[in-house]
Amino acid sequence: MQISIELSLYPLAKEQYKSEIWAFIKRLRAVKGLKVITNGMSTQVFGEYDLAVSSVMSEIKHVHSTTGAAVFVCKFINGDRSSVEAEQ
Repeated sequence: MQISIELSLYPLAKEQYKSEIWAFIKRLRAVKGLKVITNGMSTQVFGEYDLAVSSVMSEIKHVHSTTGAAVFVCKFINGDRSSVEAEQ
C-alpha cells in the first residue's frame, strides 16, 4: 500500500530554524524508496506505507530529541498522490 504524507515543521527553540528544516528534509530525501517534494509551505513524502510512516516518525523523533521544542503539522492519505499534486 502506498501513502502520501504532508508535513510542516516549526522549530520553536532555534534561531536557525531554516537550517533545521532543511536538515530534516535532507534526511528524508536520503531514504531510498521515498519521493520527497518541497514547496514554500510544506514537504510531501510519498512511498510505501510502512517505509514512509516509519521514516517520518523516526525523523520527527530525531528533531524532538535534538532541537527541543518543535511543532509538526501532518496529513496522511492512503495512496500515492504525487501525480495529483503535480497536476494542480
